[in-house]
Amino acid sequence: MAKRDYYDLLGVAKGASAEDIKKAYRQKAKQLHPDRNSDNPNAEAQFKEVNEAYDVLKDADKKAAYDRFGHAAFEGGMGNGARPGGAGFRGQGDFASAFSDVFDDLFGDFMGGRGAGGGARARSARGNDLRYNLRISLEESFRGMQKTVTVPTAVSCTSCKGTGAEGGSEPVTCPTCSGMGKVRAQQGFFTVERACPTCNGVGQTIKNPCKTCHGAGRVEKERTLSVNIPAGVETGTRIRLAGEGEAGMRGGPTGDLYIFIEVSDHRLFERDGTTLFCRVPVSFTTATLGGDIEVPTIDGGRARVKIPEGSQTGRQMRLRGKGMPALRGGGTGDMLIDLLVETPVNLTARQKELLREFDKLSSENNPQSKSFFSAVKGFWDSMKG
Repeated sequence: MAKRDYYDLLGVAKGASAEDIKKAYRQKAKQLHPDRNSDNPNAEAQFKEVNEAYDVLKDADKKAAYDRFGHAAFEGGMGNGARPGGAGFRGQGDFASAFSDVFDDLFGDFMGGRGAGGGARARSARGNDLRYNLRISLEESFRGMQKTVTVPTAVSCTSCKGTGAEGGSEPVTCPTCSGMGKVRAQQGFFTVERACPTCNGVGQTIKNPCKTCHGAGRVEKERTLSVNIPAGVETGTRIRLAGEGEAGMRGGPTGDLYIFIEVSDHRLFERDGTTLFCRVPVSFTTATLGGDIEVPTIDGGRARVKIPEGSQTGRQMRLRGKGMPALRGGGTGDMLIDLLVETPVNLTARQKELLREFDKLSSENNPQSKSFFSAVKGFWDSMKG
């Protein structure tokens, strides 16, 4: 089968620049990588074709020979190859070298970057983000507040100014990885990267470590911070304090601190978003005859609620604007009063007598009972039929 044109394989014009060829190759390699195309049996072959094309076109001498003679420049008819000095094209011999380029693109972010830039990032690794769980009351959530918290963290070492080296000396480039912070090992067609065992991925070594931080450039210390808790926060609300996390290794940027809010349960109120619920017991007499009751509100005040005559357990009364504020503005919710008609207990003989007399006189005044037992009678009659 005739080989496809290398420029067509990469999807570039014949006069494309080296940068355009490299960019096209990386896109094709990512697209056709076998690990991303497990359902395509032809992916590996196509991937190798793209690498073969790039291995030729990235080299100025090979590219010139290919532009002049095409594929014949690297076949037996051209002797030992078109490159001056007889290097020739080595078929798949440069596959691993070409693959290492796309390996960096595919996995470089997870390995700390590539080249000297990767070493620089490793030397100044960003500090870890921290999490602090803060429990507050419902009243504090309603009002909002300033809260002082003490956070155990890592701060930059003042003795060495974060360098990790004693006496003003400077770290030196790691001789094993040449400052990259990583080493590569060839395994067949694949290039495997891992953190440098000498410098642990930092890219530098310290001959004279700081006696305070032992070369880390940071020390453990508790910090006291003032946190602004906005009104309306709920359990699960996350507050980010940029730059208040752990100090970076050897002068690296500081991580962030995340405050996770937990609002405690309340004795009187239940919450659903901005709505508050308050379960209020009312006497049998008040529920029957109607009347006024006084209920608490989350701001510490009191509100009077009129109970309609004949109220039943479960009836809700709404107090508008007496709920929780919405986070970041947006108004205030309502409070719903759930009535609980209370049955009297520990009655005296006289009270029981009066209730029995009342019961005889009120058999027609219980609409729910009348409806229920009418349905029960119908049910039993149908069962008999």
